[in-house]
Amino acid sequence: MSISDPTPAPATGKATRPRRRRAVLARVVTVLAAALVLAALTLPNQPWRMQPGAFLRIPLEALLLGALLLALPGRPRQVVAAVSGVLIGLVAVVKFGDLGFYSSLGRPFDLVLDWSLLDEAFSFVAESIGRAGAIGIAVGAALLLLALPVLTALSTVRLSGLLVRHRTGSTRVVASLVLVWALLAAFEARIVTGVTVADTNASTLVHDHAVEVRARLHDREAFAAEVGVDPFRDVPGDQLLTGLRGKDVLFAFVESYGRDAVADPEFASVQRVLDEGSDRLAAAGFAARSGFLSSPTIGGGSWLAHATLLSGLWIDNNQRHKSLLASDRFTLGNAFQRASWRTVGVMPAVNQAWPEGKFYGYEQFYSGPDLGYQGPRFAFSPMPDQFAIHTFHQRERVGPRDRPVMAELALVSSHSPWTKVPSLVDWDAIDDGEVFRQGIIGTPTAQARTGYRHSISYTLRTLISYLETYGDDDTVLVFVGDHQPAPVVTGENPSPDVPIHIVAKDPAVLERITDWGWQDGLTPDADAPVWRMDSFRDRFLTAFGPAT
Repeated sequence: MSISDPTPAPATGKATRPRRRRAVLARVVTVLAAALVLAALTLPNQPWRMQPGAFLRIPLEALLLGALLLALPGRPRQVVAAVSGVLIGLVAVVKFGDLGFYSSLGRPFDLVLDWSLLDEAFSFVAESIGRAGAIGIAVGAALLLLALPVLTALSTVRLSGLLVRHRTGSTRVVASLVLVWALLAAFEARIVTGVTVADTNASTLVHDHAVEVRARLHDREAFAAEVGVDPFRDVPGDQLLTGLRGKDVLFAFVESYGRDAVADPEFASVQRVLDEGSDRLAAAGFAARSGFLSSPTIGGGSWLAHATLLSGLWIDNNQRHKSLLASDRFTLGNAFQRASWRTVGVMPAVNQAWPEGKFYGYEQFYSGPDLGYQGPRFAFSPMPDQFAIHTFHQRERVGPRDRPVMAELALVSSHSPWTKVPSLVDWDAIDDGEVFRQGIIGTPTAQARTGYRHSISYTLRTLISYLETYGDDDTVLVFVGDHQPAPVVTGENPSPDVPIHIVAKDPAVLERITDWGWQDGLTPDADAPVWRMDSFRDRFLTAFGPAT
């Protein structure tokens, strides 16, 4: 061949390498797109189902979408792919919401009502790890959740192009998988294997949340009718609470004090505190009766439990709570106020104006700043329960008085994250709270159950010690859990039950509740009666009303 021969030289390997890299990169991106869509569809919405095998499923939604995309022409196919991708991303966002709420509150995310709880969640994180850390977590979570629908939309558009480029093969694969899915679904319906490969996870989630949204939209009217039914609204003061005349009646809500605390063998030390406390109180002349109430909330939302017990209405969401506060419902506080008690609210965790106090009938309200605490903070809790109880006692039960006191004490030392727990100190040494810098029990965040056990034991010992130190013939203490702790402590599907106890020295008080069937002492067992929490107000007012 002469030097003038125009025949081009063969292509070198260097010229093909970029094309190969692009081809490999394209395959990797396609695989990632498919993995993202499949993960979004098969992702469980309950934390206890988050196992590697949970993603080894065939989602029916993906097969139906694939069949639809294969049947559509160019432009409509791209539009449907993009819209479907956004919807798949939104389903994944809801699943993440469910995972968070199941982990903390033992229930799924409420698409209508739970948006307001995001502010509460931010405040909790800020109180626990600092505001800067909370802002960082919030920004990162927001960016992730905003990016997810965009990424799933890009992924489905890319995958739709792949389906069309290999239409014949894609059609065969989709048809074969539909047949496999149908066979697996029929097989799994007949044999319990513990593994569900034929998956309809996303469709089930959408259906369940749609049903819940519809129920929430109709709940306001149903609740308005419930508020108006009240047999005690017009009862004269001289006929209310006659069985408690002259008694100081204290209602103490113990944060996160649930059935597991008195039933789980791992919390045997809590049960020993109650057993030993019963003996000590008996030696001091007190007697106790105990049972269970079913709380409307789990893991958080203490205000819902407080409202339920005090109003006699089932308050299981913030919509009902707001409607309750806007009503003229007759609460336990109103009943005591009408019957000439001095009514007091003590809430150490409240750090701003609390207009709800007027609704509950409290003449005097003490927020955290009102209590004058100068000691160390304990994780979420701004002060130890012992300090809050002591300050209330000094201000409301010491010195001459013209009326007995009824008080609600919202105790918070057993609030998650249970990483710092105070030690019980001598009541005479409390002063402004500096003494609580001594004897702090620290627990790593990873050991939630250990920290929970310490915190519940602390609050129970505090209440028992208070009765031993300051209780008299005219002291009646009702203490009750607001809700079970988060599932990180209880495990999956926890019971909603919480213990409740009534302690008094005057035997006439407990004689009034003989027909309740509550058990003696402070440790209810599995056979103790269980009532819904909203039934307590009416039972209490009936038991301590005029004898019939």
